[in-house]
Amino acid sequence: METFLIRKNNIKLHFTKSNIVFEDNHLIIANKPPGLLVQGDKTGDKSLIDLVKEYLKIEYSKKGNVFLGLVNRIDRPTSGIVILAKTSKALSRMNSLIKNREIKKFYWIIISENFPKNDGALNGWLRKNSKQNKSFVYEKKVTNSKLGSLKYTKIKDFKRYSLFEIDLETGRHHQIRAQFSKLGYPIVGDLKYGAKRSLKDGSIYLHSRRIIFEHPIKKNKIDLIAKPPRNGLWTASLFDLD
Repeated sequence: METFLIRKNNIKLHFTKSNIVFEDNHLIIANKPPGLLVQGDKTGDKSLIDLVKEYLKIEYSKKGNVFLGLVNRIDRPTSGIVILAKTSKALSRMNSLIKNREIKKFYWIIISENFPKNDGALNGWLRKNSKQNKSFVYEKKVTNSKLGSLKYTKIKDFKRYSLFEIDLETGRHHQIRAQFSKLGYPIVGDLKYGAKRSLKDGSIYLHSRRIIFEHPIKKNKIDLIAKPPRNGLWTASLFDLD
């Protein structure tokens, strides 16, 4: 597969076959680079869906339109696992797994300062403000709010940061970002949720790390891990990423 190169704010985004962590006749699962849209929006920028469709056309010499259904989304500044369906049957069944919470999702985050607890759970009512594209957390249910739940486990402390694994129990808008911000520990680089400064490439240290689910057609267990970007605080000099 050729390398697709996108330039956004003078930052180069590479997408190659190495970004694909799983593929069969029914599904294709990608490790999205930070800064790349999952699907097109009003900016008109090229998206992950666009690139995967191009890959399928080239790899399999397909002509005409290529079917590709989006199963899950992650935010533009984040990286990691995105599930795409190559058939309408697979898409329908994967959507059912999502609806019934039968897909386990784990994330890695790096937060500012050292977090005092090694593990725990966060629960709160999240309400999305569409105009701001931001979610706010409340201790009690308010109008148009939805309950958000996650568990966290500290992987390692560093001088000014903490690395955590998040077991996401619900999939609310900006849930991880909003809930840690509410505690006073925003994700590094996440200016929208209180980080002291943004990163040059516009990314944040939030990575969709692992998914576990039953294959919608073959019914075997799928357990996949996506490596974080090899730069900045994610570098192998700091963490054992393998």
